[in-house]
Amino acid sequence: MGEYSWVYALIGTILGIVLSYVAFLRNTKRDSNDEGRETGQVLTELGYIKGGIDDLKQEQRRQQETNIELITRLTSVEASAKQAHKRIDRLEGREERE
Repeated sequence: MGEYSWVYALIGTILGIVLSYVAFLRNTKRDSNDEGRETGQVLTELGYIKGGIDDLKQEQRRQQETNIELITRLTSVEASAKQAHKRIDRLEGREERE
């Protein structure tokens, strides 16, 4: 059995190398799957964030439109009030003269 001990050592070494390589491939695949899962989660979360930002932009546009409408209406009301004050001032001037 002493003559073949180097054969057993060689077989053990080759078997160790093969098993190490198989374990390496398995861990690489697992790491790749984990990395893919994490990347997918990050992309999903970024999608939610993008959607939220889009909603905020849309709401901001609606608010700007509302503000423009209110400013337009306020300008109209101010012009109308100015005309009303002129008419009131004219009427008061007539009453004082009479």
